Amino acid sequence: MIYRNILTFFLLTLIPLSAKALPPPSPAGGNYLVLDGIDDYAVLNFETFGILLPEGTDEFTVEAWVYPTKHPDKRTTAAILSQQVQMTVVSDKYDGYQHIKESIDWQKGDLLLIITAHVAGWGGGGVNPFFPMTISPNQWHHIAYQAKRRETITIVNDLSKTLPQGTTIGHDLSKFWRPKDFTLGGFGEKIELRNVRNRFWGSFTGYIDEVRISTVARYDVSKNSFMPNKKFKNDGKTVALWHFDEPGGSHRFSDASDNAYHLVGNGGAKTSIPLAITPMRKLTTIWGSMKRSRE
Repeated sequence: MIYRNILTFFLLTLIPLSAKALPPPSPAGGNYLVLDGIDDYAVLNFETFGILLPEGTDEFTVEAWVYPTKHPDKRTTAAILSQQVQMTVVSDKYDGYQHIKESIDWQKGDLLLIITAHVAGWGGGGVNPFFPMTISPNQWHHIAYQAKRRETITIVNDLSKTLPQGTTIGHDLSKFWRPKDFTLGGFGEKIELRNVRNRFWGSFTGYIDEVRISTVARYDVSKNSFMPNKKFKNDGKTVALWHFDEPGGSHRFSDASDNAYHLVGNGGAKTSIPLAITPMRKLTTIWGSMKRSRE
């Protein structure tokens, strides 16, 4: 044991102790889902699990913590989450949304977050109008989409945008042109948009944590601060909840709700263990910690 700790100590002396060199700790603590943006994704097979929000659902929240690390190319929409609600990002160079950049708070290098919903009665391609919002790469962001009565709200951290109309989630996916499965991170391949040549749905590059789907509107956006600061809880309104706290390298992710929606990682999607060393932490402190761990 002592030799292993000594080896660890010397290896640590070779690691640049900078924030950029280390995997980022999740705001919720614990592990998280890692996606390489090539062919990684986590999935609930539609043939087995069907839809998550039942017919007639008009109050709900779909939310997650996300950390994008790479811009998709200018013709690709990167899928964070997909099924009845779609959470996606595009780069600041994406061809299809240049006309809206003047109407939002946009800075060079930002990603445009687009959250839409499959709406009851509109067929496979029907979505609610959206309010795009921006997120910066290489940072954690809490993103959410919720509806209740006559409001549908998009949330990024402590900012929100309200659409003054309700949303009843669609349950009939028979006309979907994209896969009907519930997925995180994409579909494992690029998929060309229907009736739009050279535009694609692709994969998300980065980290995802604490994904929760609920049949209640979780957030009171009238407050000055409503961003969560701990792990999401399971309760009677929770449809599915993934903490991604399995050991590092795991490819199966347990549902913490009572509904057994256990995700499977494909293409190498797995959990990661953040290296919990602060940038200014001294090696003598690390050595002391290792000594105490074997006493």
